[in-house]
Amino acid sequence: MKLLVLGGTHHVGRAVVETALDRGDQVTTLNRGISRPPTPGTQSLLADRTDPLAVRTALGDEEWDAVIDTWAWAPRVVRDSARLLAGRARHYGYVSSRGVHRWPWPTGADEHAPLVEGDPSSEDSTDYAAAKRGGELAVIEAFGQRALLARAGMILGPYEDVGRIPWWMRRLERGGRVLAPGPADTPLQYIDARDMAAWMLSAADHGVSGAFTVTGRPGAVTIGELLETAREVIGSDAELVWAPAEALAAEGLPLGMEFGIRFPHDPTPTGMHDADVTAAFNAGLTCRPLRDTLADTWAWLQSEGDPVPRPDAPSPDTWLDPATEQRLLDRL
Repeated sequence: MKLLVLGGTHHVGRAVVETALDRGDQVTTLNRGISRPPTPGTQSLLADRTDPLAVRTALGDEEWDAVIDTWAWAPRVVRDSARLLAGRARHYGYVSSRGVHRWPWPTGADEHAPLVEGDPSSEDSTDYAAAKRGGELAVIEAFGQRALLARAGMILGPYEDVGRIPWWMRRLERGGRVLAPGPADTPLQYIDARDMAAWMLSAADHGVSGAFTVTGRPGAVTIGELLETAREVIGSDAELVWAPAEALAAEGLPLGMEFGIRFPHDPTPTGMHDADVTAAFNAGLTCRPLRDTLADTWAWLQSEGDPVPRPDAPSPDTWLDPATEQRLLDRL
């Protein structure tokens, strides 16, 4: 397949590029060229996505079988790119988010749960949910039935620049007694970026379109399994000490919010990790074992060091203040 990746240097974009190259696809990337050097084997085009003329100039008259777009900010940028490529690509895959669904998310929700409002012409990047929904509408407007909307859940795996698993692995690496957001049997849903990349590329191959909730099966993994497996992968002697949500809230610790298992004023939110993913799995989604995701993430951290956090990601340092952690550990 002849593929254009809009982005291609961070997390999902990098996973898409590497997965496509492994499949034997002919890959072109378009980005500013300031984050990482081009991936060997790709054609690298340079342009600032916010500048329509620069994008038009960089793309020239070339055509592609498919486009995958990872943009997460102002919807207008997605609109401009989708309009430009509407007559030059047969498929447009947009990396969206479950965040486009109106809060609170219903228990067991699928793709038909209520959506937030979005404006494909908006220049606003501050409201993530509205921005992603605006991006969806922009892609639908330009590509119609040739558009794929991948509404991702929590995305993990190598190249993660949100800082969830990298932060936790570094904390477990230091060892000792480690405060963990309990209870340990709290279920999690997540997707390895590489599994989502493979699914989106396969969907482009087969002309799969429409909106899909793309994350793992509900109940497949718990927070306890995730952190214990991470500890084993690292070879750490850390002891996980599970703190009830109420104890964390009493100390003002946001620990657990990084995984969406608690929120301010809502220690046990529903709808976060029990999404109905039947449609995506029926359309060919597969998920690798948790241990593979964590082992590969640890290998990446060891080889490349800690990632530069996304500008819109919360500072991981806010999740756990060491002095407060010790105070609560002593109490527990």
